[in-house]
Parts: sequence; C-alpha cells; structure tokens
Amino acid sequence: MPTPTTPAVRKAKKVPRETPSIQSLDRGLVILEAVARSKDAMSLGQLTSILGIDRSSVFRLANTLKRRGYLANPSVGKDYILGTAVWRLSRNYDWSNMLASIAHEQLKALTLETNETAHLAVREGRNALFVDHVACSQVIAVSGQTGELVPLYCTSHGKALIADFTLEDLKALYGTRTLPGHTKNTVTSIAELARDCEKIRERGYASDDAEFQEGVRCVAAPIRDGEGAVIGSIGISAPRIRFPEERYAEVAPQVTAIARQVSALVNSATD
Repeated sequence: MPTPTTPAVRKAKKVPRETPSIQSLDRGLVILEAVARSKDAMSLGQLTSILGIDRSSVFRLANTLKRRGYLANPSVGKDYILGTAVWRLSRNYDWSNMLASIAHEQLKALTLETNETAHLAVREGRNALFVDHVACSQVIAVSGQTGELVPLYCTSHGKALIADFTLEDLKALYGTRTLPGHTKNTVTSIAELARDCEKIRERGYASDDAEFQEGVRCVAAPIRDGEGAVIGSIGISAPRIRFPEERYAEVAPQVTAIARQVSALVNSATD
C-alpha cells in the first residue's frame, strides 16, 4: 500500500490585535467634540452625562483641556466653550461662537455708553462677518446686521480686522487691482489701504466715514488673542447726521477700551 502523504500543516492566520486606547485621552477628545458640536456653552453636568463617569473625573479632564487652552469659560458662568488653542492649532477655528459668548456683555455696555448700535465681527475671507449686535434706543439708528458680510477694505470693522496687514499682505489678499468703490469716499487703492492700516495700528481704532454706506459713520477696534493676533473687531455705527467728525475724539476711546476688555476676557478664559 502506498504510504499516505502527510497533509501540509496550515499556518494559523494571525489576527491583528487592536492597540488599546488611552482612556483618558479618548475621554478628553469626546469632551472636545461635544463642546465643538454644541451651539451653546456646555455645563459640567452635560459633559458628565455624555461621558457617564463621575463628575470629579470629568472636571479634571475639562480643567486639563482648559489649562492647555483647548477649552475656555465664557465671561459669565463656569460652562465650557472651545478655547484659543484650537484655533491656533488649526487656523480654521470659527471664532464667532466664542466671541459672541464672551463679548455680549461688553457689546451691551458699548451701546449703553454711546447710545449707538454696536456690532461684533470676525474675518471671513475678504469680508467681515457680523456675529452679534446690540441695538440702541435712538429713533433713527443703523439697524442690526448679525449674519451679514461686509467688505474688509471699506468698513471700520473690516479694517480693524486687517489692521496688522502690510502692503505685501494686502497685495496677497487682493492683488494689485483697484478695489471696487461703493461711495465717493471708498478707498480703492491698495497702497492707500496700507497707509490706513498703518494709521489704525498707531491710534488703535479704525474709522469708516461713509465709505461703504452713504450717510453712515463707524468706529471699530481690533480684538486680540494672547499672542497679539487680531481675532475679531468691535465697534459702533451711527447716522452721519448724529456723528459729526469731532465725535471721533469721544467715541474712539470708548470703543478701544471695550476692545481691550474683550481681549482680556479672551485671554483670561484660557489661562
């Protein structure tokens, strides 16, 4: 009889082992994702409910993220919003929610001080995006513009947002072409806009003398993060008939003082 051949021994297929996750890191990322998805600031109780662990552990995780600048507390309360480190990390973070949460009380204070409509803006490409406003009690007033986009180069809020731009920066943004004119006062030259930006850096505020809308004057100042980068602008808009040129001397210090307050709140929220 023929000797039966020995069957080949099959090698057992190795099943790759899943690398175990770091539980605390995973939970920290869950917190960041939850805060990022929320339209409002999130409380410690909400985060505790999401993670399903004890409150003290959630607090330690959240506090660690806050200490590193990834979370922050709004000016009122102990709830959590995204911090400046997220924006610095990606340079794509939308500042609108954070600033609207932190700066709303200062926006109201600015309206009370000046009795004019106050706006808060962030940069959106070549435009300024109004993310919050507080209307004044005047019968004739500039209406609120939350959600509206306006050009950077011919509005006070927009120019405050590009206050640190050099001529080279502006050429990179706009090229060398003449900018569109909206009124007879619109600055359409890149070189002249660069000179305006230099003046804004020197005096601390930007102005708009009917450059975008006829009959409207505006003043705005930049809001800066802890590293000095401009992250937003805050200011007022008023009908020109109630805003003579000499009024700049009165309202510009009020606007710049409020901008410094908001900048301080942004920085303290991430300390």
